[in-house]
Amino acid sequence: MEDRRSKKLRAKKRVAELKGFYTHATVFTLVNLFIMTVTVSARINGGETFNEAFFSIATFSTPFFWGIGLAFHAAKVFNWNPIFSESWEKRQIEKFMEEDREEVKKY
Repeated sequence: MEDRRSKKLRAKKRVAELKGFYTHATVFTLVNLFIMTVTVSARINGGETFNEAFFSIATFSTPFFWGIGLAFHAAKVFNWNPIFSESWEKRQIEKFMEEDREEVKKY
């Protein structure tokens, strides 16, 4: 019975994490579309052509830096870590266990 409860709690936590990520992605998209539209419109009204206004660092700076944060959020939610993978963790555990065995043999 307890195992079933813990599974349900883990599932609820996972759903909440996914919901949080999808909310973040939706807000990211809507807010950045709004910011980009306002930025491009203001620059066009300032005398720039559409291409000059659109292909400006100011147009893409907010989505770029916020996108980095969104990517980290996605990596956390979807358990993606190319550097510290599960196999890396297992190798490190084996390494430290072997070091402990060698240390015990010394005495």
